[in-house]
Amino acid sequence: MSLKILHTADWHLGKRLDYFSRFEEQKAVLEEIIQIAEDEQVDAVIVAGDLFDAFNPPVEAIELLYTTLKRLTKNGTRPVIAIAGNHDSPDRVDAPDSLARDCGIIFAGKPNMEFSPYQIEQGFEIIKGDSGFLEIKLPHIEFPLRLIVTAFANEHRLKEYLGEDEQEGLNEVLTRKWQSLANRYCDDKGANLLVSHLYMNKKGGPVLEEPDGEKPLRIGFADTVFTDCIPHQIQYTALGHLHRYQEIGGHCAPVVYASSPLCYSFSEVGQDKKVVILTVEPNKEVIYKAITICSGKKLMRKRFDSVITAIDWLTSNQDCLVELTLVTSTSLTQAEKKYLEDSHQGIIYLIPEVNNSKSLNQAMSISRRSKSINENFTDYYRFRNNDQLPSTELLDLFNEVLGSQNEQEN
Repeated sequence: MSLKILHTADWHLGKRLDYFSRFEEQKAVLEEIIQIAEDEQVDAVIVAGDLFDAFNPPVEAIELLYTTLKRLTKNGTRPVIAIAGNHDSPDRVDAPDSLARDCGIIFAGKPNMEFSPYQIEQGFEIIKGDSGFLEIKLPHIEFPLRLIVTAFANEHRLKEYLGEDEQEGLNEVLTRKWQSLANRYCDDKGANLLVSHLYMNKKGGPVLEEPDGEKPLRIGFADTVFTDCIPHQIQYTALGHLHRYQEIGGHCAPVVYASSPLCYSFSEVGQDKKVVILTVEPNKEVIYKAITICSGKKLMRKRFDSVITAIDWLTSNQDCLVELTLVTSTSLTQAEKKYLEDSHQGIIYLIPEVNNSKSLNQAMSISRRSKSINENFTDYYRFRNNDQLPSTELLDLFNEVLGSQNEQEN
């Protein structure tokens, strides 16, 4: 008999794309994850950090998290383990723990979370607990599920977990901590997993790209955690933080970033978002597969050299969010901007790109005193607007204001 687990991460509930709310998309994508868990008949769920997008998320995001996790537990019969990421307040994540446990939800807000044995009525049981470790027994599975759990912590909170010796790197401390737990609890009679929200990389491997809007995880006094610190007993490492699905290697067992469920920045354009289903048995290689998530709007980066061509495409592609670049030699008029915005409700960024062969530096090299006020205004506008020329509409408005000023002075 095998154990099936769903691994997901980086929900970022409450996150917006600039001014644009993603809440309805988040509801839809979490509904899809719930359905995947049902279709795959998974026995447990892991959410590897960044449950929320901010320390103080909106009320609707909090409600969406709790209702989703509750549904994933199937009335307490399926354990759901959710840890804090760098976007989460550990205290907020831990706050509902006493109530959440009765529902089958296991929260870990801090990396030194102390788990205690308890049993869900007519459900699973935590039969062993320690700082950063829990062992779960499911009624219908012959062997236990062991989890070494390390939530994200910033430098201040890491002192509580790692001690005061700042001369020792995070990689060395985690190696010792994780190996100690693995030696104590993770024999070959159970399924052994590691769950964390870290920037982890294969030693000697390429630098993994962090998503836009994420500060590099320089945790404490080390920049990176390497996969060689994972104990050999671990059969699968479930990670959060990087938004692209990837198995990073460097260990005898899979080390996997499940990805975020939605594209949260335009740097993620073209990425397929996933959840991972793993099948695990004691002392055997884990079998895992990634399932593509279909919900949510696509993010598109488009580039056009005319407003008419842009509007034609926008009109035909309504169900997406767009970063729109228009190659132009003059700034867009207000009428053109309104025309574009009215044609598509999902234009997040409108970027004019100057295609002007005349160098601003050449123009500025001529003395301002020898130029007319309109020429000086044009030079200033180009200087402040990435070498764009002002539109005829803007120049007319400038001359109108200038004329009014002259009348007042006279």
